[in-house]
Amino acid sequence: MLPSGRMRMKRIFVHVFVALLWAMLLQRGGLQVVVLPDTVSNCCEGDILLLLDSSGSVANYEFSRLLRFTAKLLRPFLLGRGHVRVGLLQVGTNPNLEFGLDVHSKQESLQKALLGVSQLQGDTNTKAALGVAQHVLTDARAQKVLLWLTDGVELGEVDEPITRMKERGVFVLIVSTVHGNFQVLQRAVSPPVETHLYSVDIDNMDIITEDLRAAIIKIIQAERLRVAGVTSRSAVLQWRPVLTRHSGFYELWYHAKDDTQTEARRFLSGESSRVELTDLQPETSYSAFLRPESNRRLFSTLTVSFTTLPDVLSPSVVSVSDSGPRQTRVSWGPLQPAQVRSYTVEYGTIPSGAVQRVTLPSHRNSTVLSGLEPGTQYLVTVSALYKDGKERALSVKACTQEAAAAAPPALADLQLTPLEHEEVQAEWKARQQDVRGYWLNWERGGAISSAYLPPSSRSTRLAHLAPSSRVCVSPVYQWGRGEGVCCNTEKVHG
Repeated sequence: MLPSGRMRMKRIFVHVFVALLWAMLLQRGGLQVVVLPDTVSNCCEGDILLLLDSSGSVANYEFSRLLRFTAKLLRPFLLGRGHVRVGLLQVGTNPNLEFGLDVHSKQESLQKALLGVSQLQGDTNTKAALGVAQHVLTDARAQKVLLWLTDGVELGEVDEPITRMKERGVFVLIVSTVHGNFQVLQRAVSPPVETHLYSVDIDNMDIITEDLRAAIIKIIQAERLRVAGVTSRSAVLQWRPVLTRHSGFYELWYHAKDDTQTEARRFLSGESSRVELTDLQPETSYSAFLRPESNRRLFSTLTVSFTTLPDVLSPSVVSVSDSGPRQTRVSWGPLQPAQVRSYTVEYGTIPSGAVQRVTLPSHRNSTVLSGLEPGTQYLVTVSALYKDGKERALSVKACTQEAAAAAPPALADLQLTPLEHEEVQAEWKARQQDVRGYWLNWERGGAISSAYLPPSSRSTRLAHLAPSSRVCVSPVYQWGRGEGVCCNTEKVHG
């Protein structure tokens, strides 16, 4: 009888030999072989949408390599609801949803579908495809991953739709060939860039398979507590919901790593899937723990560690805008109403003008300074008074605009010349070019008469005027009637 080690090696050799022989026979028969692993990972639950560049800028060889890479990447996952759902959206002149998230629940069908995709060709209309992707990744309770595979050529305007998707909880991971626009891709990818953005030669894609798969697993791993966001004084924690409102509750506790005695504890409803921790200390490492409590089954305690960011004291930036001859707007940030009691804005002319002061509440981040002198330089200082008594100030220079010279009147020198049969010749001079016409008013027979004249007019004849009639001419602009000139007929006859 052979030793156990030699027996095990013999069995492995036989399995490999049979698999290779079977593959050779199928290949001779013109069939495509999809070799699946003996086991698939049951680690994860989430939705993965493949955004595949299928435009004409991608060579046929590159397209087939991308498909084979994607098939190998996804091969270990267990598919279907409650596990991992996979969809494929192709980018071309018009986006094409090759298959949705609920189509494939078995690896065999997914692998066959991936390797059988036909390239669209056409233009790279990524923006339109992202619009479709937003309607595919809609499950609010699932972790969502958009895996974008592209050559990076002619990406288009993708910043806005990508930002909207990330705001809705979608993690964007990108695989690009070496031709890609790295700056655009770096803005689009979800942090951390080091594990979510890969730029690789098309013939060496296999070297990133394990790292990319690990990054996806880290996002959609089923039972885990993760940090969705962190600031200097707060953190948002998220987890996959395993309870309902009536099946139990969550117990959450957290503390600074160097102060285990001071612990905060909270109880959350069973329908919760996220919580915000507030009143944390800046630049401090914390440990958080979450335990689902239910009488139906026993759950493991989930844990996560994070470090808060350094405190950015307000104001850290002050800017001026909308400056005119006698006013300017001053803005500052960031807003910190929980820490700041009030803001004070002081301003005065440079070098030694009188200082004026405005005090504003902590929720304001801008104000308009008025009553300024035209063409003058001011020193503006914004100070924050913190609730703990500390103060922080930041200054900026502001310049008002020069006062515009007064524009001459549009009309001048209205003259009324008497004619026969109680008629009067009205003449005037115009000084502006943007006049759209002229509006005349005069008295005739005890009533007020009016008329509109085209912009080329400089005179008109008025009949049947009373001896003391008043004649007025006003310029007409695009925005309305301007200031005019008037003259009385009695002065003409006098």
